[in-house]
Amino acid sequence: MFAPGFREARMRALIAAATGLALALALVLAITAMGAPTGKTSPKPLLTTVPAHP
Repeated sequence: MFAPGFREARMRALIAAATGLALALALVLAITAMGAPTGKTSPKPLLTTVPAHP
């Protein structure tokens, strides 16, 4: 029904996908573990409207 080697190729693809998912999860956990950056926000308010045209 399937070409020879199809099962092995499918298994290799599954292993590659699982490895990539595990690495992505490890990266997210590592970034989360570092926490939020220290510092303070700017005291200046952000402009929310377009200034009047002269």
